[in-house]
Amino acid sequence: MLVVSEEVRDAVDARRPVVALESTIIAHGLPRPRNLQVARELEDVVRQEGAVPATIAVLDGRPHIGLDKDQLERVANEDGIRKLGHRDLPLAVASGASGATTVSATAQLASLAGVRVFATGGLGGVHREWTTTQDESADLGLLARTRITVVCAGVKSILDVPATLQRLETLGVAVAGYGTDRFPGFYLSDSGHPVEWTLRSAGEVAEVMRAQDALDGPESALIVANPVPEEEQLDPGLHARVLAEALRAAEEEGITGQAVTPFLLSHLVRHTDGASLSANLAAVRGNVRLAARIAAAWTGA
Repeated sequence: MLVVSEEVRDAVDARRPVVALESTIIAHGLPRPRNLQVARELEDVVRQEGAVPATIAVLDGRPHIGLDKDQLERVANEDGIRKLGHRDLPLAVASGASGATTVSATAQLASLAGVRVFATGGLGGVHREWTTTQDESADLGLLARTRITVVCAGVKSILDVPATLQRLETLGVAVAGYGTDRFPGFYLSDSGHPVEWTLRSAGEVAEVMRAQDALDGPESALIVANPVPEEEQLDPGLHARVLAEALRAAEEEGITGQAVTPFLLSHLVRHTDGASLSANLAAVRGNVRLAARIAAAWTGA
């Protein structure tokens, strides 16, 4: 059922480095035409590091692992592209729908295609007011049962970060800071919370991946939390003020469920004059570059 591009298939078969990339940032995370420019840029970053990019999406009911030029443009420009988590994949396949993949769907499809390393911006997690809403991202459960290495800038700072870290621990998902003993805060280099493990090179990450396989434990993920450089982060004071305003606005407007995250992120972009978007993109670029280096270390390239 998977449509794996020839380039990706050849690289996986030959054990050359491959990096999975999500498509939600293309279809739903950025305005046109910047979304297509960023999609191409991220694939170029992977290639500059000697790896093969595997952008993932579902087109006409067929999961694609690696998009060609026309397919990438379609995801960026076509109206009606759905947003697909892993739970939506059977429905999209059966109905012939097209959709961009979130972290959970990308991780699942990448793993099925034999791609071990995945780069994204920030993970989903436990939402604020969880005790009332019971709102938790599907990313966490999927990563608890999928053997993949995810390079990210922590979890989105609009979430309940300590609760998310606790949930990852409960689910048995390994988390390590890359070059830091602090958990990144997506737009921020430091969320204010520590991590217990620090890895300092792509080679060290690859050794952990090999140890996962050798121990033959549960098929869970490895989270490599890579902070955005301090000089490119969103100003922490501005972040705190605008996020507080966004949370109040969401409550006043009755925003709930899946609508909360896009509402808050959009508010941050508008009320930081785009600074939050710049920090987001800086984090994604850094994650993609590191993921390519990890993939190279993993495959021995």
